[in-house]
Amino acid sequence: MLNSMKRNGLVLALFGMAATAVVAVTHQLTEERIYDQQQKQLLKTLHQILPADEYDIPLHQSCHLVSNEQYLGTEAPQRAFIALKEGRPVGLALETTAPDGYNGEIHLIVGVNWNEELLGVRTLDHKETPGLGDGIDLRKSDWVQGFVGYRLIDEKDKRISVKKDGGEFDQFTGATITPRAYTKAVRHTLNYIRRFKEEIPSAPSCGEKR
Repeated sequence: MLNSMKRNGLVLALFGMAATAVVAVTHQLTEERIYDQQQKQLLKTLHQILPADEYDIPLHQSCHLVSNEQYLGTEAPQRAFIALKEGRPVGLALETTAPDGYNGEIHLIVGVNWNEELLGVRTLDHKETPGLGDGIDLRKSDWVQGFVGYRLIDEKDKRISVKKDGGEFDQFTGATITPRAYTKAVRHTLNYIRRFKEEIPSAPSCGEKR
């Protein structure tokens, strides 16, 4: 009986090890696929806000990590993609965060030409309420298209704010917190670019350890 218990225990142990290995391999493969999909989606988004014919070096080759919680909404490093043509910067796409969305952080990316004129804004990730705050998603609404063409006059320029706060952007029906947080994040990002864009090319590359 003792030998039988030992055999059963060994079988269970081997089964547990095999199951653990299968789960680990499945997780790794799934994680890689998710990462690949995220990178493809990011590249598609970058091409939407920085037209590919405007630069001659792939954006991932001019990616830098920058940090500034005051302007970029988080302590975490954000990616800045510099569009280069004939060795000169002609545009910039910068990830940023609205920390004060209705249901938490909203992650977005802001594209500008080197004269700081907005070329496009896209939402990367959010948890806003469906049917209310999800108007920041281009698949749900063209609201984010309204940022194109804006350029801050100065740091106090409030045009990129909701109308309730004296700006030019509509709030959503029944939801003001989300567009307020979003417009503020875009405005702060533009102010960051005004102050620090010349320093971005010397920031650590996305492949470097900080």
